[in-house]
Amino acid sequence: MSKTRPDADPQDDLRVTPPKTYAAGVPAVAHAMEYSLAQAGPKRTMLTLLSLNQAEGIDCPGCAWPDPKHRHKNEYCENGAKHVNDEATTRRVTREFFAEHSVAELDTKSDMWLNHQGRLTEPMVKRPGATHYEPISWDDALGLVADELNALASPDEAMFYTSGRLNNEAAFLLQLFSRAYGTNNLPDCSNMCHESSGSGLGETLGIGKGSVSLDDIHESDLVFVVGQNPGTNHPRMLSALEETKRNGGRVIAVNPLPEAGLIRFKNPQKPSGVIGRGTPIADVFVKIRPGGDLALFQMLNRLLLEAEDAAPGTVLDHDYIAAHTTGFEEFAAHTRAVTWEHVLEATGLTREEIEGVHREVLAAGKVIVCWAMGLTQHRHGVPTIRELVSFLLLRGNLGRPGAGVCPVRGHSNVQGDRTMGIWERVPDSFLDALGTEFSFEPPRHHGFDSVEGVRAMRDGRARVFVGVAGNFVRAMSDSDVTEAALRSCRLTVQISTKLNRSHTVCGETALILPTLGRSDRDVQATGEQFVTVEDSMSEVHQSRGRLDPASPDLLSEVAIITRLARRTLGEGGAIPWEDFEADYALVRDRIARVVPGFDDFNARVAVPGGFRLPNPVNEGRFPTPSGKAVFTCNDLDMIAAPPGHLVLQSLRSHDQWNTIPYAMNDRYRGIHDARRIVMVNPDDIAELGLADRDLVDIVSIWTDGSERRAEGFRVVAYPAARGSAASYYPETNVLVPLDSVAEVSNTPTSKGVIVRLERVAGSS
Repeated sequence: MSKTRPDADPQDDLRVTPPKTYAAGVPAVAHAMEYSLAQAGPKRTMLTLLSLNQAEGIDCPGCAWPDPKHRHKNEYCENGAKHVNDEATTRRVTREFFAEHSVAELDTKSDMWLNHQGRLTEPMVKRPGATHYEPISWDDALGLVADELNALASPDEAMFYTSGRLNNEAAFLLQLFSRAYGTNNLPDCSNMCHESSGSGLGETLGIGKGSVSLDDIHESDLVFVVGQNPGTNHPRMLSALEETKRNGGRVIAVNPLPEAGLIRFKNPQKPSGVIGRGTPIADVFVKIRPGGDLALFQMLNRLLLEAEDAAPGTVLDHDYIAAHTTGFEEFAAHTRAVTWEHVLEATGLTREEIEGVHREVLAAGKVIVCWAMGLTQHRHGVPTIRELVSFLLLRGNLGRPGAGVCPVRGHSNVQGDRTMGIWERVPDSFLDALGTEFSFEPPRHHGFDSVEGVRAMRDGRARVFVGVAGNFVRAMSDSDVTEAALRSCRLTVQISTKLNRSHTVCGETALILPTLGRSDRDVQATGEQFVTVEDSMSEVHQSRGRLDPASPDLLSEVAIITRLARRTLGEGGAIPWEDFEADYALVRDRIARVVPGFDDFNARVAVPGGFRLPNPVNEGRFPTPSGKAVFTCNDLDMIAAPPGHLVLQSLRSHDQWNTIPYAMNDRYRGIHDARRIVMVNPDDIAELGLADRDLVDIVSIWTDGSERRAEGFRVVAYPAARGSAASYYPETNVLVPLDSVAEVSNTPTSKGVIVRLERVAGSS
C-alpha cells in the first residue's frame, strides 16, 4: 500500500525493489484485505467478498474473466477484491465537498486523490460561468439534458459514451434511446482497447468474439499468452493456466516485459501457494520488442509450411483447410517470402528462440492464442490478429475442444455492451430487428467512435457528451486535445459512482448524475432487481448487489436512461420506458426478441451460472462472405525507432484499475510510491548516456514532424526487451496524437510510441 494518507494528494517519492518472481500468494491476500478494510470496513468487506463471483452474487466489476463451474467460496483475486470494495467504500462526496472545492481546484488533483474521496451522493450541476458544482434535483437535471438534446440542430451533435462497467439491460436501453433519438453516436471503451480484435476476427472468422471456453483453456496442449499481463489485469486467469499445467499443457508468454504472474503463480487457495513455491506458468518466455508479434507469427507460419514440405501430410490439417477455409494458396505464397532478416529485426529475438517456439507448436495438438492490448494498440494490430488466426487455421485449431482464439477483455461487461448494440457501426440486421420490435426506423448511417467523437467535439460537430460509467477524458489518447474538445461542449453529462477527471474537465454546463454501483441493491417498483453481464468467453449470468446504496438519492443506470428517454422523446409511443424501469425482466424479454442467441433469456439466466451464447465457429460455420474462414496476406510491419530512440508502451501498475490508481505502487515490478517513471533496459540506459534514476522528459516523435512531451519522469533500470520502454497510463496518453490509430480499427496506438528521453537540466 502507498504510505500516502487518503486525504493527501500523493506525490512521487520513488523507491525501487527487485521485481517479484511470482504473483498472488499470501501477500496478495494481505494487500487485498488491507485495502478493502480501509475502504469498506469489516462488515461490508465480508458481504462483498463472500458474494463476489458467486452464482447469485455480485459479478466482479474488475475484469471479464469467466467464472469456473465449481466455484470456491472465495472466488476472487486481489484486484477484484480491491475494486469491489473501492466501490463499496464508506467515504462520501456530498454537496458540502463541492461547495468547498472549486472545479478548477479539483482539476489540479491527481486521479488517485479524486477516487479516494468516495461515492457520489446526489446530482450536481455546474452552470455556465460558475466556479463550483451545486446540487440539482433529478427532475431538473434530466429536464436540462432533454432540453439540450432537443435543441440540437441534429441528433448527431450528441454522443453517448459507455464503459464496460455497464450491464446488459442498461446497455440495451441506452442504444435503444440513442437510436430512437436519431443517432448511432455510441462510442465505447472497446474503441480504445479491443476494437482491433473485433475487426481482425470479424474479417477472418465472421464474428468478433473469442471461440474458447474455460474448459478449453484447461484442456489445451499449448496456450500462447501474448501482449498480456494476467497477474495484474485479470489474475483469475492464472488459476486457469495452473489447471492447464496440471493437465500437462504448456504455456508460452510473449511480452516485452517479464511479468511476475507468468513466471510463477502462488494460488492462495492451495497449500502449495501458501507454504510452497507455487506453480511455474510460462514454459517459454519470449521477450519480444513492442509490435514484433506480427513478424513472430509470420515466421511461425513459414516454419509450419516448411515442416509440412519436409514431412508431407504430418503437419498441416489439409482436410480442415480444404473444407473450412479460403485463400490458403495466396497466403502460403506470401508467407514463404517472409525473411529471417526482417523477422529478427522486428522481434529482437534470435533465430534459436523462434525455432524453439516452433518446436513447441509442432509438439502440441491443441493450441489456443490469448491476447490483450499488447497486440491491439498497434498500428498493425488488426493484421497481427489476422495473422494469428491463419496460424491456428493451418492445423485446424479452431472450432474444436482445447483450441481457438481468446481475446481477453479487461472490463467486466465490455463484450456484453457490444452484444447489446453499443456500437457505432452495428449491422443492418440488428437495426432491422430493433426497428421491428419497437416500431421505428433506426438511423442507418454510421456514428462516431471514440477517436472520431473527439474530432467532432473539437471541430464543433458534437455539442453534447453523455458518459455512462467510465472516465473518457483519461482513457482517450492525446490528452490535451481531448480535454479541449470536452471543454468546448455546451453540455457534458457523467453518470458515475465516484469522482474522476471527467468531472473536472467539463463543458459549459456540466452534470454529475450519481448511480448505483454493481455492489448496491437495486430495488424498483416491482421489487429487487438483478442485472446480467457477458464475460470474455460469451457466458451470460446474473449479478445482484448486496449492499444498501451509498445514498437514498442514487438511481440505477436503467432508471436514469429510461427517465431521460421519457423526458427527451416524450411519453407514449411503442417503447414502454416506465415499465422497463419498474421491471428489468421486461427488458430481457425484448433483448430476447432482438439480439441473436438470447432466446428465452429470463428462464436461461435464472439457472445458476447462466448460459453460454452460441458461437458459429464452434459449429463449423463462418459468417464471412464466402462462408469460410479466411487466410490473409499481411505485410510485415515493424516499428523502426531511429538511433537514440526507444519504443514506448503504456501499461497499468499493479495497484490500478483502468485509469484509476488505488495506490502509488506497482508491487510486482518493484516500483513504490511513484507513477511518473519510465522502465528501460540497463544496456539501453547506458547507450543513451543516461543513468538509473535520471529525471527525464519523454518526447514522442511522429512522421508528420510533430512531437508530444510528458514531463518529469524518473528512469528505472528494468529487464525490458532491448530498444523498448514502458510507462504508466493515463500519464503517458499525452504522447499519442489523436490521429495515430490502428489500421481498420481506429484504436489509439498506445503500445507503439517512438520516444526519446531528454534529461531535465539540473536534475540528479
